[in-house]
Amino acid sequence: MGARCSKFSFCWWHSHLKPSLLDSSDLENGEKNAWPSFTEFSFEELKAATNGFCLDNIVSEHGEKAPNVVFKGQLRNGRWIAVKRFNKYAWPDSRQFMDETKTVGSLRSERLANLIGCCCEGEERLLVAEFMTNETLAKHLFHWESQPMKWAMRLRVAFYLAQALEYCSSKGRAIYHDLNAYRVLFDQDGNPRLSCFGLMKNSRDGKSYSTNLAFTPPEYMRTGRVTPESVVYSFGTMLLDLLSGKHIPPSHALDLIRGKNFLMLMDSCLEGHFSNDDGTQLVRLATRCLQYEARERPNAKSLVESLMPLQKETEVPSYVLLGIPHGTASPSQPLLLTPMGEACLRVDLTAFHEILDKTGYKDDEGIANELSFQVWTDQMQETLNSKKQGDSAFRAKDFATAIDCYSQFIEGGSMVSPTVYARRCLCYLMSEMAQEALGDALQAQVVSPEWPTAFYLQATALFSLGMENDAQEILKEATNLEAKRNKN
Repeated sequence: MGARCSKFSFCWWHSHLKPSLLDSSDLENGEKNAWPSFTEFSFEELKAATNGFCLDNIVSEHGEKAPNVVFKGQLRNGRWIAVKRFNKYAWPDSRQFMDETKTVGSLRSERLANLIGCCCEGEERLLVAEFMTNETLAKHLFHWESQPMKWAMRLRVAFYLAQALEYCSSKGRAIYHDLNAYRVLFDQDGNPRLSCFGLMKNSRDGKSYSTNLAFTPPEYMRTGRVTPESVVYSFGTMLLDLLSGKHIPPSHALDLIRGKNFLMLMDSCLEGHFSNDDGTQLVRLATRCLQYEARERPNAKSLVESLMPLQKETEVPSYVLLGIPHGTASPSQPLLLTPMGEACLRVDLTAFHEILDKTGYKDDEGIANELSFQVWTDQMQETLNSKKQGDSAFRAKDFATAIDCYSQFIEGGSMVSPTVYARRCLCYLMSEMAQEALGDALQAQVVSPEWPTAFYLQATALFSLGMENDAQEILKEATNLEAKRNKN
């Protein structure tokens, strides 16, 4: 049949970091072409990019319950973005909002997740930033799955974060609101970057600190105002996070330090894989940052100078230290996913069911079958009746019955239908029979070698089997096939 041979079809299956242990003056001399100019987006553009602000695309810490929600999105040019949508009472003064966004949007640094645009239409106020593909510091430090963060990486996070703060200070943006482990994001190379969202002055309903009061700078508690020294205090709490692997209240940590029990602060998961001298230096720096009197704290430049000599394994790329794959989620060559592609990526079987039900059998048109060459018999009528009963069960989401009926139709052998294989494949997936589903998806592809749906179903089955990398490859092939079909 001239079947297209994908990886599974019947073959069955540095950019080295070299850290740039950079001076802050060098931080805007990265790849300029990677940083688009600041853009004013339309609301419809951002709605389309986030799939209608779909709840599945929420990436902010508190999900849809947050007052200002952050969504993952993808622009028409393929660029991945993070979209922060404020509630309707925020930023009542549109001019103030635009002035503020343009000022923050003028910053460009490889230590920031840069602000690349905004939207201000009616009551809508949205910020658009570079999307960071590798989660937050909180995820890697507090909620790690395969390995704790290495000591060298913790030192690098502290240093890069200090560089980010120094760069912002040099550009007149020394104020950062609510600096915490959720504000530090990792890019595709595993390098830590500071979210630009915290650089925005507060909207009318915003708060400078959303964290527990135990972590709030003492002067903010007294005056309600954020100062550059307040930011340094928050940096000190993050040094405690990096030292301990936990979110320890500064008062508790300082008690341990005063009692010369600082080793009790150290993350037990490090198992001694750190220098006591380094640990002592970091503890001293944290103590200086957490001084009660704001004037006794170091400034951002002093933080950089203190952390630079502590850097370890400077020739090792961040993604290696972080223990993550490199380049698997590059935003420069993303997939432009259609609704079927989105359903596949999310393994959203309900959405897949709706699509297949709505599409019907139109993709069977032109498929050669044996029915027209045979004499009409009672057996053929019975076979067609089993297909009809299978379709009724499929629409009713009675997947066990649908599997039985479609199996009778296929075994009858009087007609070849890729759609029946696709439908039985989905029924198998709904019944947690992913291996059988994969077999049907491959059969559908053999019958119709250029049919995107067959590839999407293969990918979905592979995702269900936990074969992530193989699924991503087939999903890419399905997307390319569908794009090619839509052009014709």
